[in-house]
Amino acid sequence: MSETLPYQQLANAAMMLHLAIVAFVIGGLVLILVGNWLKWAWVNSLWFRIVHLATIAMVVAESWFNLPCPITVLESWLRSQAGETEHGEDFIEHWLQTILYIDAPTWAFDLAYTIFGLLVVAAWSLDFPVALHAAD
Repeated sequence: MSETLPYQQLANAAMMLHLAIVAFVIGGLVLILVGNWLKWAWVNSLWFRIVHLATIAMVVAESWFNLPCPITVLESWLRSQAGETEHGEDFIEHWLQTILYIDAPTWAFDLAYTIFGLLVVAAWSLDFPVALHAAD
């Protein structure tokens, strides 16, 4: 077995974690909106809402303060340990990169993250106080 293989696999795992976090942030807001419409009390549980808000808040803060994403930094380091200078071309890696890494100006991401973060904050007003007590 190649010495670089574990690093490549860990880099792909980091990318999958990144994708899972993106799915949680986007899907979480969808679940909150749909769940409130369908009267699902669990979408307003305090733990879910705090974790969701904290996750998008970290993304917005990284964007505003021009901080690198720690998952991206980890993935890049793992790839360098595997002897890769750029993203490789294995199947999983190719599709995760296609989904995660969009070529756009930095200001577009800053604006998108900020607007999405504001939507998450606004979602706290949706039946939250009433459902919070019912969910806990």
